[in-house]
Amino acid sequence: MIFTTDAVVIRERQSGEADRLLTLLTRDRGVINAFAKGACRPKNKLHSSTQLFSYASFTLYEGKSISVNEAAQKELFFGLREDIEKLSLAQYFCEVMCLSVPSNTYSDDYLRLLLNSLYFLAEGVLPAKMLKSVFELRTAVIEGYMPELSSCANCGADTGQMYFDIENGSLICSECKVTSKKLKPLTGAVLAAMRHISNASFKDLFRYSLSGESLNALSDITESYFLYHMPYTFKTLDFYKSIAT
Repeated sequence: MIFTTDAVVIRERQSGEADRLLTLLTRDRGVINAFAKGACRPKNKLHSSTQLFSYASFTLYEGKSISVNEAAQKELFFGLREDIEKLSLAQYFCEVMCLSVPSNTYSDDYLRLLLNSLYFLAEGVLPAKMLKSVFELRTAVIEGYMPELSSCANCGADTGQMYFDIENGSLICSECKVTSKKLKPLTGAVLAAMRHISNASFKDLFRYSLSGESLNALSDITESYFLYHMPYTFKTLDFYKSIAT
């Protein structure tokens, strides 16, 4: 069977002397593996479109395994390779998708989030740390971990000092606060950013940014929340944090 789907190469490995084994995040089928014969050769028609981060329309043949027949490239995100911090963060985004997105499922939300994150990272439109927070929290939302950020989960208070409960994904006010390492204090700016990331349409999702200590606090909270609810560890995240400025 032959089928065509839009996809991003989220992992590529050399197989033999000149072939590539690809992991693709597809729009229609979630994450799949596909074999690209001869793609490591510079003059091969699949060479460019099967590189890591490449976004293309892939024509695939499915037999006992899946192989790439054609690939019409749409975007390669050259800017990601110009800076080691951008490159490492992009690899983190891709590793998350490799481990989180199931096969044989419609994955448009995952694909749109990854494509937008890679685009804004490559172009330098938003700070890398802001993009990391948007990616982590929105991925958690798509995975089914939508935080409840309207008011205190215990008493309903919606003013005053609030804390974010990493375990339950909810707000706790200062009156209901208990001693817990899983409670993170929130400023108004950080809470507003989290509400935006959780609820905004894709059109507006990246039209928001923080800086300074507010951004550092947001990054800490989104990372803690994301990792708490994901059953994986991410080596690419460790590397990114070791070099991030």
